[in-house]
Amino acid sequence: MPLSAPTVARTPQHIRRIHFNSFVREDGLWDIEGELLDTKAVNVPRVNSPGIRKAGDPIHHMWIRVTVNTQLVVQSIEAVMDAHPLGGCPAALEAMQKMVGSCMARGWRKSIETHLGTIAGCTHMRELLQSMATATFQSIVGAFTTAPDTPPRYLGQCKGWDFDGPGVAEHFPQFVHFQAKPKA
Repeated sequence: MPLSAPTVARTPQHIRRIHFNSFVREDGLWDIEGELLDTKAVNVPRVNSPGIRKAGDPIHHMWIRVTVNTQLVVQSIEAVMDAHPLGGCPAALEAMQKMVGSCMARGWRKSIETHLGTIAGCTHMRELLQSMATATFQSIVGAFTTAPDTPPRYLGQCKGWDFDGPGVAEHFPQFVHFQAKPKA
């Protein structure tokens, strides 16, 4: 079901598109590819230089390919910027290699902030990487295999998988009302 129809006239201004694809590789690894594209819907004055940015011209157009194993550990990463607003932006690409060895499961956002935070990286690349983890989870079902007496990692992480909710009751009844042991 789409959103309700707007009740007032509107003029589009900014368009951001984020797109992910995943691929299983013949070597048993997985490639997750993400693309971020920012454009304006109308002609606007350029902020950082004279002239006009034409509607549809990319402001940011960035790509990331992350190769992970079935434990979601980053084996390699490639990042490119086809469009960026400032001359210094591509210098952030080198830092992306610091993500190799990080795990896309718990701690992923902290790892991104540690390795790519502030001026070490790029705000838009960080945003793409953060969302990439969710696309990866949807791709690699085996990454969530646990022992029979241990709930899958995604239980208790959203309303749909609430330990006290109908999703867990239907699909994982053995974990209804599960209480995680406190970390030592």
